[in-house]
Amino acid sequence: MYPTLLGEASTTAIVRSQNPVGFIQNRQSARQGGKIAGDARKALEHKTGESVVSEDIFLPSRKKAKMLKK
Repeated sequence: MYPTLLGEASTTAIVRSQNPVGFIQNRQSARQGGKIAGDARKALEHKTGESVVSEDIFLPSRKKAKMLKK
């Protein structure tokens, strides 16, 4: 699972369990989910000695994507 997907899944689970109301509480839930994903990525990189992030899984910016389509 890519870190981004793990962050989204973590955030969704946190939101469902805590039922945040308003922007501030939802932002806190999103940060908690992102921290879980970031910690998991760092732990995996430490364990394997390799970077999880690579050009193979990196999505280009919209500007680059448009240029590649031409």
